[in-house]
Amino acid sequence: MPLRPATMLLRDFLEVSEAFERMMRRELEVNPTDLEMMEHLISSGPLPPSELSDRLSISTASMTTAIDRLVALGHVTREPHPTDRRRILVVPTESSRRHAMSLLMPMIQAIDAEIDHFDEDEQRVITDYLTRVVETYRRLASQGDA
Repeated sequence: MPLRPATMLLRDFLEVSEAFERMMRRELEVNPTDLEMMEHLISSGPLPPSELSDRLSISTASMTTAIDRLVALGHVTREPHPTDRRRILVVPTESSRRHAMSLLMPMIQAIDAEIDHFDEDEQRVITDYLTRVVETYRRLASQGDA
């Protein structure tokens, strides 16, 4: 079945996104699981290992190994939970957060600036289309979870 140019461009976007993630992993010297964990910590702030384990769908033993790797690389620290002394939080280091953001922000800002090439009506159409694509992707991805 022939695909329309917009669909082909979405495929290209996914491939370029994967290449960008490979570059991030190389720069930060981490593997895919470690990068995903860092993304959660940078976007959500400090988290307990159990929550990270749930978010990444990995065992607690694997999470411990991943945290150990990131501690050794200087990307995270383990700190006491402020209200529950039996628990710890995994905290991204400021230097690691800055390094990751120095790689991410130029890409995010450049992509965001591209929308300025379109008038408000065109922006609404683009946003509607991308919203539908994301909803479709989520729906189809969640079918695999059932």
